[in-house]
Amino acid sequence: MTAPPPDRDHLRIGIVGAGRVGAALGAALIRVGHTVVAASGVSDASRQRAERFLPGVPLLPVPEVVADVDLALLTVPDDALPALVSGLAETGGWQPGRLVAHTSGAHGLGVLAPATRAGALPMALHPAMTFVGRPEDVDKIDGVAFGVTAPEPVLPVAEALVMEIGGEPVLVADQMRPLYHAALSTGANHLVTLVAEAADLLRQAGVDQPDRLLGPLLGAALDNGLRLGDAGLTGPVSRGDAETVRAHLDTLARHAPDTLAAYVAMARRTADRAIASGRLAPEDAEPLLDVLSARSNGARA
Repeated sequence: MTAPPPDRDHLRIGIVGAGRVGAALGAALIRVGHTVVAASGVSDASRQRAERFLPGVPLLPVPEVVADVDLALLTVPDDALPALVSGLAETGGWQPGRLVAHTSGAHGLGVLAPATRAGALPMALHPAMTFVGRPEDVDKIDGVAFGVTAPEPVLPVAEALVMEIGGEPVLVADQMRPLYHAALSTGANHLVTLVAEAADLLRQAGVDQPDRLLGPLLGAALDNGLRLGDAGLTGPVSRGDAETVRAHLDTLARHAPDTLAAYVAMARRTADRAIASGRLAPEDAEPLLDVLSARSNGARA
């Protein structure tokens, strides 16, 4: 396996999937001098997004998008990626010496094996950022970490592409990509759920603008977590305040029973981490754990 020659400064790129990620990355690549020659997209949203982010780039069938490019950038949903790659292999869509990259966090190089067997050069480039389909998405890329996985000969090309558009390459071993992606999903996706749930509870408590309370509080909590890890834990669970937690459980059972199981699960995990880090002595944790156990078993705490 050999990488493209080093004098290939300006790549001809085809983007398969003009979704939020593909449109933003395409615009960022154009901004640094590469050429997006074609993209694929069939929905009205994809077409509108392509017009906004990739003006003048034709939307073509997938085989035509990858037919004559230096880099095929696959930005389709995770579950659609295996069938896409294997389908193009069956129709002779992959060419020796061409770069093919996907932006899935969950997949590594294995999903590109049909293309690799045809002589294509595989890369996995996952931006650790959320995109919403707005123009500011392109500016978000500046300084964003990308989980990069590539064979050794192709790795310098993968890193250079990420750095060109302002990203920061972070090397992820191929076999560790599922764990890498689970970690990001735990942090980002579950965080949104927790924030939305907290805001809903505050509204039920009569607070009209929950963001005014949650913004400063959660901003400080996030900063503490990133800087201090478990040492940043605060609140009744980390102190072993069993009666306060019991009151929380009782009021949630009355006013928001759908949130109860999540509260118990997160409180138990918080207690485990507080004990493991030495912030909560095991003997002080026992009453708290009893309260959580009783509620998780269906009894009244």
